[in-house]
Amino acid sequence: MEISHPSFNKSEIMQRFYGVEVVIVEREPILDRVESLGIEYERKYGGCSQCVIGAIRDTFGGIDDSVFKAATGLAGGVGLTGATCGALTGAAMAIGAFLGREYDQFADPERIRFTTFELVRRMVARFEEEYGSTLCQHIQEKIMGRSYRLYDEGEHKAFIEAGGHDDKCPVVVGKAARWAAEILFDEGLVQGH
Repeated sequence: MEISHPSFNKSEIMQRFYGVEVVIVEREPILDRVESLGIEYERKYGGCSQCVIGAIRDTFGGIDDSVFKAATGLAGGVGLTGATCGALTGAAMAIGAFLGREYDQFADPERIRFTTFELVRRMVARFEEEYGSTLCQHIQEKIMGRSYRLYDEGEHKAFIEAGGHDDKCPVVVGKAARWAAEILFDEGLVQGH
């Protein structure tokens, strides 16, 4: 909901009526943006895990280059093996970047990692609900009718020809980015830009 008045800007209205500046953010346009970026990045660049992280980073900030770089090997079900979906692992990394155990708090006396575990379990549940699995090969079977050994050059070519980076995996990436953003919003970890 946007508050507006022809003679005041938003911050003046907020200060005048509430005494403090409060920013009201509409979630849906931001969620639509993060989903669209995920789809666009997967179509253009591939690397599902990094595409989720990139969409969240470009929407909210808060994720540094080392997190993005660390996700490189997770694409295509971890090293193109069809194991855990890269879009899911990228979403888990993005959530952890906003709420995760810090190295200098390795002992985790506040048990932050257990909160992160719960948030990531929500992502897992969304994948299981939508695709019946968290495994890349099973998701491929559901959305493409078969799975591909993406590490094999011929299989990878067949995956591309079947629309793998046109309208199949980009949708999975977009949904994963959106679901992760919803969790970040729900937990008050992001506000939007």
